Formats: sequence, C-alpha cells, structure tokens
Amino acid sequence: MDAFCRLSGLDPLWDWNRTWYTANPDLTQCFQNTVLVWVPCFYLWLLAPFYCLHLYCHDRGRISMSCLCTAKMVLGFLLASFGFVEFFYILLERSQEIQQHMVFLLGPIIRSMTVILALCIIQLERIRGCRSSVFLFLFWVLAVVCSLVVLCNLLQNPCPVKDASFLSKILFWWFTGLVVKGYRSPLEAEDLWTLRDEDTSQKIISELQQEWTAECAKLVKGVTPVRVLLSHTDKALASGLALGSRLPDQAQLLRKLQKEQSSGFFLLRTLARNFGPYFLTGTLCIIFHDAFMFAIPQVLSLLLSFMRDDDAPLWKGYFYATLMFLLSCLQSLFNHQYMYMCFTVGMRVKTAVMGLVYRKSLVINSSARRTCTVGEIVNLVSADTQKLMDFVVYFNAVWLAPIEIALCLFFLWQHLGPSALAGIATVILIFPLNGFIAKKRSKLQVQMKYMDGRIRLMNEILNGIKILKFYAWEKAFLEQVLGYREKELKALKKSQILYSISIASFNSSSFLIAFAMFGVYVMIDARNVLDAQKVFVSMALINILKTPLSQLPFAISTSIVLQAVVSLRRLGKYLCSEELKTDNVSKAPLTSGRIVVDNGTFSWSAEGPPCLRRINVRVPRGSLVAVVGHVGSGKSSLLSAMLGETEKRNGSVSVKGSVAYVPQQAWIQNATVQDNITFGRDKLKSWYNRVLEACALVPDLDILPAGDATEIGEKGLNLSGGQKQRVSLARAVYRKADVYLLDDPLSAVDAHVGQHIFDKVIGPKGVLRDKTRVLVTHGMSFLPQADLILVLAEGEISESGSYQELLSRNGAFAEFIHTFANTERKESVMQRGNAYFRKMFKQLEMYKKYFKTIGLALIMPIVFLYAFQQGASLAYNYWLSMWADDPVVNGTQIDTDLKLAVFGALGLAQGIAIFGTTVAISICGIIASRHLHMELLINVLRSPMSFFESTPSGNLLNRFAKDIDAIDCMVPEGLKMMLSYVFKLMEVCIIVLIATPFAAVIILPLSILYACVQSFYVATSCQLRRLEAVSRSPIYTHFNETVQGASVIRAFGEQPRFILQANQRVDFNQTSYFPRFVATRWLAVNLEFVGNGVVLAAAILSVMGKSTLSPGIVGLAVSHSLQVTGILSWIVRAWTDVENNIVSVERVNEYAETAKEADWTIEGSSLPLAWPQNGTIEFQDYGLQYRKGLELALKGITLNVPEREKVGIVGRTGAGKSSLALGIFRILEAAKGKIFVDGVNIADIGLHDLRSRITIIPQDPVLFSGSLRMNLDPFDTYSDEEVWSALELAHLKNFVSNLPDKLGYECSEGGENLSLGQRQLVCLARALLRKTKILVLDEATAAVDLETDMLIQSTIRTQFEDCTVLTIAHRLNTIMDYTRVIVMDRGHISENDSPANLIAQRGQFYRMCREAGLV
Repeated sequence: MDAFCRLSGLDPLWDWNRTWYTANPDLTQCFQNTVLVWVPCFYLWLLAPFYCLHLYCHDRGRISMSCLCTAKMVLGFLLASFGFVEFFYILLERSQEIQQHMVFLLGPIIRSMTVILALCIIQLERIRGCRSSVFLFLFWVLAVVCSLVVLCNLLQNPCPVKDASFLSKILFWWFTGLVVKGYRSPLEAEDLWTLRDEDTSQKIISELQQEWTAECAKLVKGVTPVRVLLSHTDKALASGLALGSRLPDQAQLLRKLQKEQSSGFFLLRTLARNFGPYFLTGTLCIIFHDAFMFAIPQVLSLLLSFMRDDDAPLWKGYFYATLMFLLSCLQSLFNHQYMYMCFTVGMRVKTAVMGLVYRKSLVINSSARRTCTVGEIVNLVSADTQKLMDFVVYFNAVWLAPIEIALCLFFLWQHLGPSALAGIATVILIFPLNGFIAKKRSKLQVQMKYMDGRIRLMNEILNGIKILKFYAWEKAFLEQVLGYREKELKALKKSQILYSISIASFNSSSFLIAFAMFGVYVMIDARNVLDAQKVFVSMALINILKTPLSQLPFAISTSIVLQAVVSLRRLGKYLCSEELKTDNVSKAPLTSGRIVVDNGTFSWSAEGPPCLRRINVRVPRGSLVAVVGHVGSGKSSLLSAMLGETEKRNGSVSVKGSVAYVPQQAWIQNATVQDNITFGRDKLKSWYNRVLEACALVPDLDILPAGDATEIGEKGLNLSGGQKQRVSLARAVYRKADVYLLDDPLSAVDAHVGQHIFDKVIGPKGVLRDKTRVLVTHGMSFLPQADLILVLAEGEISESGSYQELLSRNGAFAEFIHTFANTERKESVMQRGNAYFRKMFKQLEMYKKYFKTIGLALIMPIVFLYAFQQGASLAYNYWLSMWADDPVVNGTQIDTDLKLAVFGALGLAQGIAIFGTTVAISICGIIASRHLHMELLINVLRSPMSFFESTPSGNLLNRFAKDIDAIDCMVPEGLKMMLSYVFKLMEVCIIVLIATPFAAVIILPLSILYACVQSFYVATSCQLRRLEAVSRSPIYTHFNETVQGASVIRAFGEQPRFILQANQRVDFNQTSYFPRFVATRWLAVNLEFVGNGVVLAAAILSVMGKSTLSPGIVGLAVSHSLQVTGILSWIVRAWTDVENNIVSVERVNEYAETAKEADWTIEGSSLPLAWPQNGTIEFQDYGLQYRKGLELALKGITLNVPEREKVGIVGRTGAGKSSLALGIFRILEAAKGKIFVDGVNIADIGLHDLRSRITIIPQDPVLFSGSLRMNLDPFDTYSDEEVWSALELAHLKNFVSNLPDKLGYECSEGGENLSLGQRQLVCLARALLRKTKILVLDEATAAVDLETDMLIQSTIRTQFEDCTVLTIAHRLNTIMDYTRVIVMDRGHISENDSPANLIAQRGQFYRMCREAGLV
C-alpha cells in the first residue's frame, strides 16, 4: 500500500508520529484517500449478496414509489455522477501521467459504483416491502463518518482570501476577522490560517528544484574558453596521468571565477521563471497607480480654475471634488494590490531559497563545507533571503522612478514653461548628492563586517562558555567583543551623519525645486505671475516627484539592488558548490552487510593532498573490524570514505546493506531522549527497552527528571559526554542496520560501562553480533575479540589481520601491544484575560528604560527642533499661498524679490532643522544602544552555567544580533519617521482648519475612525510579529542542527524526513508572516480611505465656500490634504515599527533580572598573589545540587587532600565525579558545607581570583577561532619562549613548527581544522602554561590514543610533580600509581584509600579493575 501511495506522491499509509505521538493528531493523505474511501464501499459490496438473499427470502409485498423515495434516487444519481465527472476529469487532464494519479482515480469510481449499488438495494427493498433498512443505515453512517474525517482535515482554518468576493479582496476586508480577534485577545498559532497550497514549501520547491538542477548542469558545463583550456588536461588525465595531478591553476581559477560570477544570474533566472508572471501582474497594478496619481494634479488644476471663475456652475466644483476623491481611492487600491502581490512573491522566493539552501546543506561535500561556517549558512537563509525579498518589493522603483521624474518635469513645463528646467537642474544636483552619500554609506558597510565579527565571536563564546568560566577568560573575550562593538558604532555614527544629510536634502527637495522654479519663473520676466493654479498644481507635482527622487538613488546605490546582487551571488555560489559524488560509494540495498574498498585513495577536497592512500579492505558480512592508530593517522577518515563523505581519487568502495553511523563527537538533537534514539522510526517497546539496557542508559534515565521524555538541550547541553555518546550509539543500534560504522564510541564512557557496552552491543555476544561492524578504538582489551584489525599509520594501512596474526608477525602492532599490555581504555563521564493591560504596562516600562538611557537633556531639544522644523514648513507654505493671492497690478506682482527671499529663508531654516533632528536622534540611538549592549554582554557573561544550560544559544545570539541591530537602527529610524510625520499631520490639520474651520466637524469623526483602525492594527500587528519571531527561531535551530549532523543524517538515509521537517518549520513561520504583511495592506487601504475623506471634505467645503475663500488658500488646503493619505499610513507604520522594535529593549533587558554568579573580583581582597602556595584542598560536609528542588548531586562530602597529593576519582556516570570539579571551580555554588583551599574558604573570594589560580583540563576540548597563540594565552601574559616550551611538553611542538604560520596559525570555528586529539593536547598546553598548584583533569585524554595518553601522563607526573592533582579517571591504569583513589557512588564517597588497599578490600574499585583487566 505504501508503494501504491508513493506512486501518487503521498505519504506512507500510517505514521504513528503524525497520528498518535503528537499534540495535533492527523491521518496521512494516503489513509484518507484509500482506507477512508474504501471501507464503507467494501462493507456494502461484501455484505450486499447476503442482504439481497435475505430480502429474497422475506417478501412483504411491494411498496409504491413515494416522493421521498424519488428524492433519494435523484440525490443518489447526483452523488454517483459527481464521482464519474471527477474520474473522467482526471483521466483527461492527467492522461500522460495516469500512473501517478491511481489513488485519486480509483477513489471516485469505487465511490460512484457503490452509490449505484446502494440505489439498487433501495429499489430492491421497495419491491420486497422493506420499510426500514439497518443495513443501508449503517452504510450511510459509515460513509458520513469517514467523509467527516476528510472534511475536518479540509476545514483546518483555511485562508479566507480563497472564498472572498472581489470587493473584499481589493479592500482586504477578508482580513478584518483576524484583526478583530487579535484586538480582543492575544493571538495564538492555532488562530492563524493554514497556508494556501500555492504558498507551501512542498508546492514551491518541487517545481523550482527541477529547474535549478537543470541550470546548475548548464553552469557546470562552463563557458567555451574554459572548456577549451581544460580539454588538454582532460586528455592528459584520460591517458593516465599520475594520481594527484591537478588541473592547471589558470584553468581552475578561471572556472571558479566563472562559476561565482554566473551562479547568481542563473539563480535569478530560475526564480524569474517561477515567480515572474505573478510579479508582472503586480507591475501592471503599479502602472495603473501611476496613471491615477498623475491625473490628480490635473483635476486639482481644474478645481482651482473653477474657484477663479466666478461664472462657473457649482456642479462642476462638486464634480471635480468627487473626481479627485475617486482618483485618490483608485490610486490607493492599485498601489496596495501591487504591494500585496510583491510581498506574496517575496514570501515565495524566501520559501524557495530556504528550501534550496537546506537541501544543498545535506549534499554539500566536506571541502565546500569547510569554506563556510554554520553561522554563514544560517546567514544565507536569514539575511540574504530578506535582501531578495526587499529586491522584489523595490525593484520596480529602479525603472519606474526615471519615468515618474520625466512625467513630473513634463507637467511642470506645461505650467511654468522653461522655468521647469531650473527644477531639472535642482534634481540633477540632488541626484548626485544622494548617490554620493549612498556610495559613501555603502563603503561604511564595514560596520556589517565588524557586526559579523562580533556575532561570530559571541557564537563561539556561547558555545565555549564553560571553558571561559573554568579559565576565568571572560574579561579577555569581553574586551574583544567591545573592541568590535566600538568599531561598529563608529562606522554606524559616520553612516548616520551621512544619512542625515541625505534625509535633509530629500525632505527639503520639494522646497528646493519649488524655490528654484518659482524664483527663475518670476525673475526672467516681470509679467510672469504666480497664481494659485500654477503654485499648488506645481507643488502637488513636486510632492509626487519626492517619492521617485528618494527611491531611485537608494534602490540603485545603497542597499536594494546592489545588496540583492551580492546576495544572489552568495546564494548562487553556495548552491553551486560541489556536492558529494553519488559514485564515491557503490551502495546496494541487499542486506548482505559487506564492505569492500579496493585500492582506494581519498582526500577531503579535490585539490587537497590525499588523507588515505592505497586502502584495500574487505569486510565480510557479520564480522567485527577494529581500526587502530595514532592521533591523526586517518581512522575517522577511513569511516568517512566508507560513508562517501570524502573525495574518491582512485579505486572503488562498495557498501551493501543499510548503514548506521556513530560519530566521534556525538551529534544530539534538541529533542527528547526517546526521539534522539528512535530517530524518526516507530517506537517498538521491547526492542527499545533492550537497546536502552544494552547501551547502559537505564540508570541514566532514572536520574533524568522526565526519564526518556526529558528534553535534551541544544547540542546535548544537559547530558554528560558519556551520556551523549551512549545516546548516539543507542540511535544506531535501534536502527537495526546491516553495517555499523562506530567512530570510537567507547572513548567517553567509564571502564565498566565501556566493557558492558562492548559485551552487550558490539562484541561477539552483543545485540549486533550478526551485523557488520567497523570499530575505531584506542582500547586494547577489545582487540582480541575482533575478526580483523586494521593498523593505520599516516593515511595507509600498515598492517592488517587478526589479533593473533598481528602478534605473531612481531611488527609495529605487536611491539605496541606489548608496551601497553596492561592498559585499559575507558573514560569517565560523567491566559488571555488582562494580558493586554500587562503588555501595555511592560511597553511603557520599555519606553521609560530607553528614554532614561538617552536622558531628558537630549530629548527636549529634539522635540523643540521638530516643532521649529514644522513651524518653518507651515510658514513658507502659508507665505506661498499669500503670494499666490497677491493682486496683479499692470500685469505683474509687486515685491517679488522680497517674497522670494522670505520663502527661501524659511525653507533653509526648515532644512537645517531637519538635519539637526535626524543627527540628534541618531546620536541618541547610538548612546542608548552602546549602554544597552554593554549591560546585555555583562549580564550574560556573569550568568551561571545553569542559565546557559536552560537557555538555547540561538536565543542569546538573537539578542546580540537581531535585537541589538533593532536598537541600533530600527528604533531611532522609527522614532525619526513617526515624529516627522506626526508634526507634518499637525501642520496639514492647521492649514485645512485655517482655510475651512467647518472641516473640524469632519476631521473629528475621521480622527476617531483613524484611532480605531490604528488601535486594532497595532494590537494585531505586534502579536503577528511576535508569532512570526517565535516561529522563525526553530527554522535556524533546525538548520544549525542539520548542518552539524549532516554526515549522520546522510549515513542513516534520513534526508527526506529532515527535509519534511524543514518544510514544516518554514510553512509554520509563513503562516504568521503572510497575515503580518496583509495586516499592513489592510491598515493602509483603510487609512487611505480616511485620508481621502479629508481630501473630499477639503474640496467640497472649498466649493461650498467659493464666495469667501481665495484660490490661494483653497489650493494650499487641498494640495496639503492630498498628502494626508500617505502621512496617516506612515505614522501608523512608524508607530508599529517602534512598538515592534522597542520589544528588543525589553528582550535585551530581561537578562538583567536573571540570577548572576558571585563577583568576579572582590575589592580590597587580602588574598596573597601567590595563593595557593601549597595546594591543599579540604571539603567540609560539602553538598551540591544542579538546580533548586532537585536532589543533591553531592551529599555530605568530607575530604582532606594534602599538598602534592595525586588523587584519582572514579565511579559510573552520574556518581558525582565531575560535580566535584564543578564545586571546586564554583561553577555550581555549594548547597551546604564549605571547600577550603590552603585554608581559604573559596566562597569568600572572587570567582576570577579562584579560577585563575587553579587549572582544569576539561573533557570537551574547545578552541576559539583565532590564532593558536590566542587560544593558549588570550591575555598575552606569557612570552613566546614559554608558549613553545609548553607546546613541547604537550608533544605539539613538531606539529606546530610544521604549520604555515606556526603560533599565528588560524584555528577555524571550534578548532575544526585540528583533530580531536590535537585539540586535547592544546588544552594540555594551556595547563602547562598556567602551571598552578592545583590541577584537575576531567577525563582529559579520552580522545587520544594509548601512546599519546602515556606521553601526557608522563608529562603530568613530571611537570606537575609538586602540584596537587585531581584526576577524574578514564583509563584506570593511569591512576594506579596515585597516592589515593576516591570511588564515588550516587553523590557519596563509597571508598577512599590507596589503590593497593582498595584492591585488597575487594570492593567496588576492585571490581572495576577486574573488568579493566588490571587484576
């Protein structure tokens, strides 16, 4: 059945995760279209023969045909005919691909035939005298119930736009229901409509992906010159060039450049083919909008002509007033339909690009993956998709703006003649100024570079926060972040000053153009008279001119087009980057479980040196193969080659059967333990419990608060290293695969747990005994049980054979085994009511916080400057109307020079005030932003570890990225816009009231309507923005997880499930984004109708008062009222932007209230500089708990460690070993008792004073991006000689000496360009550099081979001989010569004595040693 449904593109028949294990149960489409359709039909067809036989045997006499019976027959035939129509429609429409529609084809025909059978039975019942039929009643009930299930699925809150009337669509009335609901009570996700089918990821991406694949194929072929240049190389390779020969550098460079340059264009072309037609429909709307926009000044001209003509009949005035109102309304409608279509296209482009990037991240090869960090990939789907959306909305401005400017100047020429050229000259001057400023600002986009650097550093700080706290490095990284921040703000300040000049020139542009044109007009000829018609029609055209003048330079030079081109190139480059070759591994679905590698040579990139050479491996079915070798010998690379993750340079790889993979560093999803183990499969209880027991997870689940339903934090934050590794192993075991590739899964677990896992899972008696297993291991005790051992050295298999064969050869392996014969390898790890008013109060608190940060001394001058600016604007407009009403004496007007000078002076004063206000608000915004960022950074860094374990790093990173950016730019920008338009509205109202005081009667109700509309909108808009923001984070979290675990996902073949999850997350986000942008259109249409009402009122009242009003004052009132529509929309839009973005102040400030660690340093502390001098540690009845309310992790620990003593700490996971280390460093504070170091209570000193004087080598080796030297010594405390000495003692000197930049070698994010073992050695070098009197080793050699471990232990014994050493033991042999061993069990010290005495006591330690083969 699954195969039958899959043929029609449907899900499998049944999915427990969708139907049972979910908050919103649903049946699969396959089930709905098959079982629910067929069950009633089968019931009728199966039992009909028996029922007919029953009727035949029981004749009660014929019943005559009644009206009811006739109605039944008619309705029945109608039902049957619908099915036949549907059947023939599918047959005709999909005849070419009928195989893919069989489910949909069979359903209607079976249903129709069954209805006909039911009609026949009705007639048979009538003939045989049966009046009531239980048989048919059950059929109809069953049919209705099954149909209701499908109907309920269809009625999942569909988007009302589908069924809206034409009027409702153009006025966006269909959206009103959601607005009212959002105003009455806070919106929840279930209140939102389901996405329309054409907006869903599945629909968009399925159509787009085929085209993009075809475009990529064209791109890979390359341009002709490249092919010609490469042809010689291809021939050479074909004729058998030596392995590793490369394409000529020139050819490679040319190919790379050509791909990068072309990829963006190819992506644009693909998007245009899919979304172009709908976008062109929107373009048609904006053309109509422009036509109506230019018609309005012509009607205004006719109205003013009417006002001047005393003999004109009144009806003409009313006609012109009404016509102006209608044209304004049509202009609004077409404009907002255009914007709606643009945002719809933008939304679909975002879905498409996100889908393509996500799918690419699942197939990108390792060399391409290393060129971009996780953050950069997430940036592609966040920042770059946003730029493409902006491009869609503003693209038409690029070509429409010049046309609009030309039309404005043409109409101005008609009114003012050649004087319009002065306006053209002014435009030509303003253009380059704005273009120059835009260019300068784009150069200042280095601010973005500093911001990227700051965010990247914050990401690493948050990922490595535990290390920062252990080493007391917070201040060093705090200074680095603030260094980036200061550079960012400096660039932002310069950019904002330039922007202020641009804003001032733009807002003064209407005055400058008017001043130039009117000045030239009256100066060139004394008989040129400025009457109301010329002045105010020209002013209306100049106001139209302002929009294209503002859009064009910004669209071209600043952000929109250029940034879209850059984003397209970045996206195209990523989407065209090299993919894993499907022929790297020959996979066969057969369950044979064989692996064959024949003469394989592999590298991590096509150009890079081989990481594995001449590999020949044959792994028979059901065998256990152990892979051993030193750190960096290529063990993990061998598994990657078997998975197809590396570049195959030569040879062949064949893997037969399904594969399960356990990586060296466990990849854990942010989901429950159960979800991590089942990994998309149904839960089979008995097998699941068996897997838990085999992987030694049962005791751990007892400790976790909700057992296997416990939510695991991001990257497995609330699990120990061993628990993460065992969950990762359990995931693989649960899969029941044929081939298991295990990359050192036993390195992070305790000795006895490791033995248990090997025995129960991997070994000859384990649950995987019949499976093919390839095990990378550093553990010698497991090797005798392996069927085959591969010894790797420098990327080659130096020896292979069984354990006995290798020993008998007396080679390097035999020597190695004899040297480490007694070694063991295990590690230790350890409501809706008054919510609205509360929200209002919180918002007031946010505003108070923001403005308090700026200070009243700066706010008052800003308000005064705005009042002065608008006063100057009112004055020069009123002065212009008085000038227009001046009587004409002898064909001329008097004192034109004086009038022109006053007009110029008032306009200049306004321009200066505009510049002053914009600069002042920008500076205030930067002051507030600097302060709030500093507070946020200090609050986060001073938070305890429990805070980071319970707060996703994505949320914190969002505060430092999106929220700080909003406070930097969006809040000041919104305030600028809101204040300028509020004062502008006041000016318009004053002018209209001066002209027609009676207009107050109309303005008042319109104001009330305006207040209602905006209050409804603001309430709903803020909630939609909140829902959109909440649903956006899971997309990026999922992207992050997928990129980091791509190799695991590929190994398990789970790509389709993860793609489906990504689609669902994107669609869920779009369900709130779609109504959010429709809300803006709903608001704009309604507000512009209010504004158009003001236009109608001003025009009608002017016509009514024709006898008392001068044309100048009418022109002033009507031309200004034409601006009301735009002003009202911008006020609410700006207010909403401020409301939405001011939330960022609250989000940034919320961490001020969270619990903080103790002070880093205590002023006036009497702690000696050389403390601790001896290194004694004393625990007095010490207790510790991870969170309040939880059971104590350490219970009544009383322990005295003398100076220079070496103490080993052992015990199973959860026993409390690592908790001791956390207590000593005060990562967790004491719940009871005290710890004394050299007689000083550590609770009485500063955290940095404590943590900087003791050293830990942690379990997880964390490096930060930056130089190797910075990773060793971030404060530059030590000389280069001391650093080299530490590296030599850590056995890294040779390695670092061979690096290109030596100590300056740049470590990538998380130190990914070093192996895990090398990273661990860097952590050892850190400890050697600090050389404190107390050293704690928290399973520090888990990831290194035995030989390296031996060297490290030797170094620790010699270099830390005079120090107190606490070792949380992973390999028991390393602590056998320690002074003392402490055995932890459930938070207590169960045994405490020398190793020899503990073995003699035959207690818990003895049993562990016996399991490790040490006794």
